Amino acid sequence: MSEYYNLDPELSDSKRIKKEREKARKLKKTQWWLDKVNKGICHYCGKKYPRTQITMDHIVPLARGGASTKGNIVPACPSCNRDKKLETPAEQILNKHKNTDD
Repeated sequence: MSEYYNLDPELSDSKRIKKEREKARKLKKTQWWLDKVNKGICHYCGKKYPRTQITMDHIVPLARGGASTKGNIVPACPSCNRDKKLETPAEQILNKHKNTDD
């Protein structure tokens, strides 16, 4: 299924995204993030993974206006992070229900 997202140019501006990615790199070095990675639990599927497989995911994607803040970043397994793409968790749920209704 191919989704199209109408991205606001101001929110998906490459300079803003670059700045947010730099903030995310700094957060990866904090004890807060290291504690999350060491637990190894994916925020989305709840499964446990080796710490080397845990990725940093923005709940609201940077390209959709999300920020690199503790309230918008969660640990995710590679599969959940890849499947989420540019969707928010709410959109994932709605799309899942939409697809089962067809």
